[in-house]
Parts: sequence; structure tokens; C-alpha cells
Amino acid sequence: MGTTVRDKASGSGAAAQEREEPGQRPPLWVEEPARKRRLPDPVRTSAVRAVIIVALTLVQAMVAFLSALAGSWLSFPMVLSSVASTVVATWGVLDVWVTRQVWNQRNGVVSAPSSTARRLRRERRRARRQARAEGRGKVRIRRRGGAGQLSHP
Repeated sequence: MGTTVRDKASGSGAAAQEREEPGQRPPLWVEEPARKRRLPDPVRTSAVRAVIIVALTLVQAMVAFLSALAGSWLSFPMVLSSVASTVVATWGVLDVWVTRQVWNQRNGVVSAPSSTARRLRRERRRARRQARAEGRGKVRIRRRGGAGQLSHP
């Protein structure tokens, strides 16, 4: 597809049509820019830990269920350990949440305002500066005793 586009742009349209394959497909992989920023390292570490713990807990619960159906002696210890690992998995998920909150509190959330909000802020700032400058100008004129006025009131 890329060569066809280049050939058409160069002006040899007939050559491009000859080389074009009838069953040509679009590319399988298309690069797209990341929409979200990457998680901070401590948060990512706790998230990976939580995913592993939750996955192991689900496997353990499944083994406990299947051994209970089979009537195995392993059923009771597996059920007890599944309950314990459910508590640990809950702790792991809460750890991700707490770590993220702590990270945001310590390092601050970097906000990137939209261009419209930025533009509105600039306009407000400009209006405030202008009002202050006009106020300073009037104070200076009054201090001079009206010497700076062009016309009489």
C-alpha cells in the first residue's frame, strides 16, 4: 500500500496500477499515540502484585471447588486457604488504591488544562493587568495635581 501511494504521487499512475495486488489488505498493526500517561513505578508495582495475588486466589478457589466436588480430603484445607487468600487479595487491591492516593498527594497531580481554559485564564489575566494599569495611571494624574490632563473636567 505504501509503494502504491508513493508511485501515484510520483506521477506514474499506470505503473502503480500494474503492481497493485487484487487482495491487498490494510496493515495488521497501526501505531497510535498513548492516550494516558504511564502509572508511577510504586503504583505499577503494587498493581502487578495485586493482579498476581488475585489470579492465584482464583486458581486456588477453583481447585477448592473442584476438590469439594470430587470429595477429596484436600477440600477442607483448600477452602480455608481460599478464604485467607481472598482477604490477602482484597488487601492487595486496596494497596493499589492507597499507593495511588499517596503518590498523588506527595507528588501532586499534574494537570494539563485544555486550550480553551488556558485561553480564558489569559484573557482574565490581561483584563486584570489592564485594569490595574489604568488605576495606576489615574492615581499618578491625581498626584500631579491634574497637570497630566489634556482637557478640563
